[in-house]
Amino acid sequence: MYTKHFELSREPFSIAPNPRFLYMSRQHREALAHLMYGVRSSDGFAQLTGEVGTGKTTICRCLVERLPQEVDVALILNPRVTALELVATVCDELKIAYPKDTTSIKVLTDVLNAYLLKNHAAGRRTVLIIDEAQCLTAEVLEQVRLLTNLETSTAKLLQIILVGQPELRELLARDDLRQLAQRITARFHLMPFSRAETAAYIRHRLELAGSRGAVFDERVIDMVHHLANGVPRLINVLCDRAMLGAFAEGVPVVDTTIMRKAAAEVLPAAQRDGTLPRSLWRGLALALMLGVGLSVGIWYGVSGPNDPSTGGIPSVTVAESPQTPLPSPAPGEAAAQPDQSPVPAAVATGVRELEQVASAPMPSEPRPSPDAVAAAVPEPEPEPEPEPEPEPAVLEEPTLPAPSLAENLDAAGTGAASRAWAGLYRLWGYDSAAATDEQACAQAPAAGLSCLIGTSSLGLLRRFDRPAVLLLRAGGGRLVAVVLQKIDGDQVSLEVDGEVLQVPRAELERRWYGAYRLLWQKPPSGVTLLWPGMRGADVRWLRERIARVSGREAATADPTLYDESLVSQVRALQSEHGLDADGFAGPHTLIVLNNLLADPEIPHLHGFATASVE
Repeated sequence: MYTKHFELSREPFSIAPNPRFLYMSRQHREALAHLMYGVRSSDGFAQLTGEVGTGKTTICRCLVERLPQEVDVALILNPRVTALELVATVCDELKIAYPKDTTSIKVLTDVLNAYLLKNHAAGRRTVLIIDEAQCLTAEVLEQVRLLTNLETSTAKLLQIILVGQPELRELLARDDLRQLAQRITARFHLMPFSRAETAAYIRHRLELAGSRGAVFDERVIDMVHHLANGVPRLINVLCDRAMLGAFAEGVPVVDTTIMRKAAAEVLPAAQRDGTLPRSLWRGLALALMLGVGLSVGIWYGVSGPNDPSTGGIPSVTVAESPQTPLPSPAPGEAAAQPDQSPVPAAVATGVRELEQVASAPMPSEPRPSPDAVAAAVPEPEPEPEPEPEPEPAVLEEPTLPAPSLAENLDAAGTGAASRAWAGLYRLWGYDSAAATDEQACAQAPAAGLSCLIGTSSLGLLRRFDRPAVLLLRAGGGRLVAVVLQKIDGDQVSLEVDGEVLQVPRAELERRWYGAYRLLWQKPPSGVTLLWPGMRGADVRWLRERIARVSGREAATADPTLYDESLVSQVRALQSEHGLDADGFAGPHTLIVLNNLLADPEIPHLHGFATASVE
């Protein structure tokens, strides 16, 4: 409708999936790489999560398009099925014949297993993608897990990718689904766009639609990013409606007034404002003030106005304010009341008992006669040597239980991420005041380091053997950055908001979704990826380090050329240490290479040579 007005060839912000308008941000590309890794690894499960509208389905479409020809794909878009219907749907997607009147999962599993074995023998691979996986029941998820038991002695026959909203992470964190969660080897959580990504996304779609001018200025883009919270689908909805509004008013650009009107038409009130209505906040504040006043009145009546220790004024102890402000009460909840008892109940009971003993009358007894008293007096005996007085007993203070990981995570303040990065840099011998991932990674090159950010399993981190910043789940789903310092058997050492805890590894895995950030020592030139066909001093450096590790040098006419002899050596190294043997020397390969050379200046999670690989 408005395409002629803006001289466009097509509508740029349609919410219908259109491959022509595909925009892959950095994290979208990283998510796609994780899924590709999950498909190639033959280990079982990969997981992709993200809020509604962040582009999960788009990534799945890209994945299907980029899979090699020898990969067969079964895509399930409606997960509200029973366990029997799930296996039947997989067979239907792969065009596997089975008795249509069967009600036996065994019959379906048998024909599926036969198909997978035949595919494997022919050098083909099979991938199952389940979208909206947060809707799967626990029973169906258990059946999905059982499908990964279809395997040979060396490989899984079926790779499974679970795609869903953040609730999927909560679902897989349940104790009864831990067997499935432990089989996930590649995880990625899509975050909304940053402000810069929002601007690039809008420009990308306008340019593909043929735009020659700026339809949105920077202030409007700021508003779009704020209103949409960086969610691509909402960005489309807002921009589309705003361009329609500009067309209706006959103006060539979208201003803040038009965008505000568009938001009023397509977004809920709470999202448009970014907060609760002011009238509701005023009501909550009034309720809180009344609650505090009532509490003080009750306390005053209990303690009495004539306390001689305070001159008739009740004494009040004000606690030091914590760094993190207390959350406001949710709508419909009463404001929390302070403790109305001036002393603990146990102390008050003890005082009353002491008063009763002190005021009780002494029992009366008959007075004895003088003769009886004299007869009762014994002959004097020599006084015994005085015994040394015993040493006064030392009262041991009771040992209070150390706060648990859950309590420390819940108590972590807003500066936990900054303290986590400072703790990680401290292990490398550097100081850092970075408050965000971007700031921390920008600091790394000056120290000869590089950042590696991704999602994976604890097994991969054990291979990397580097301390890392992990994101753990606290109460209410809040993510808290902590430092994984050491792994010692079934115990791990974590630094949570500046405090070091010893935690069972199982407890860490229950609260970790796989997101990590770590530092590693990059090559002297700063290059973090070397590839076949490359030429230069970096290739010579790589060749020399591999020769030191393997104990032999590959014959080559040009040591500065990344030739087939070096490719073979890199692949052998990757295969030996559980990496994808693609022949490219990227961060994963270079980190393992550094471990094998045992540089004493590099901090480790444990001794790499003795670390078990899960």
